[in-house]
Amino acid sequence: MTLSREWLLSDRPASRRQARMGQAYRTWLGFRGNWLAMVGLGVVVLLIGLAIFADVIAPFDPVIPGDLRTERFLPPGTGAHLLGTDDQARDIFSRIVHGSRLTLMVVALVSVIATPIGMLVGTTAGYFGGWTDAILMRITDIFLAFPRLILALAFVSALGPGIENAIIAIAITSWPPYARLARAETLTIRDSDFINAARLQGASSIRILWGHVTPLCLSSVIIRVTLDMAGIILTAAGLGFLGLGAQPPQPEWGAMIASGRQFLLDFWWVATMPGIAIFIVSLGFNLLGDGLRDVLDPKARK
Repeated sequence: MTLSREWLLSDRPASRRQARMGQAYRTWLGFRGNWLAMVGLGVVVLLIGLAIFADVIAPFDPVIPGDLRTERFLPPGTGAHLLGTDDQARDIFSRIVHGSRLTLMVVALVSVIATPIGMLVGTTAGYFGGWTDAILMRITDIFLAFPRLILALAFVSALGPGIENAIIAIAITSWPPYARLARAETLTIRDSDFINAARLQGASSIRILWGHVTPLCLSSVIIRVTLDMAGIILTAAGLGFLGLGAQPPQPEWGAMIASGRQFLLDFWWVATMPGIAIFIVSLGFNLLGDGLRDVLDPKARK
């Protein structure tokens, strides 16, 4: 069946599939009308494309040094070096392109680990209430009492430097805001008529939580996760800058800034180019998150 515009925008859908696809299409139309959100989506898509096709796009190897006699500290635009070279005569553009893989991996894995934990803690606390709510929320408050970067530094120091341990540390410090948001959403719907009807039909608490409560909390949490991705990138870059994230010679953006800071006055591009990459990607995720909030958050709709 051809998915025409009239079929998708029908006020009287003939099936559940038509209703779902129509709602998704209306959401896309609302999102597409926000040009800043489309810019953010373009940045994120570009980041994903760079990560997937890094081996094709990057003209040089990101790890192997070049000729230290003739290719060290070349300024941007010199020959085939679009963004110049660093102190080891490595092409900065190639290192930034390959560094997008590490950035995307950190964002994806932290989101996959932290989001379910936050959802589980928040919905459980909000649904059951009482001492369960008190214990889970006090644990959450303990994590929220410390700045994310400081807490991540503590965990990485205990686990040891490395990109894997950095991902674990960032994930451990990222779930509390999602738990608080999921709890707030659960408190507003746990006594709703449809929840009471599910209880009367004999549905278990686990089925109600994962079948009814969690889907209603998911859109708000997704918005928060998207907005937090910029903070995740900055935290990962901060750990890399301090030498606790990805270890040399891996092309991690924070570590690239750290290695180039000592040459900042004379060879500004070594540290500036990865810094610009962090800024653009962080801005893209923020714009994407704002756009998703406008179309997915019912409270924000006019």
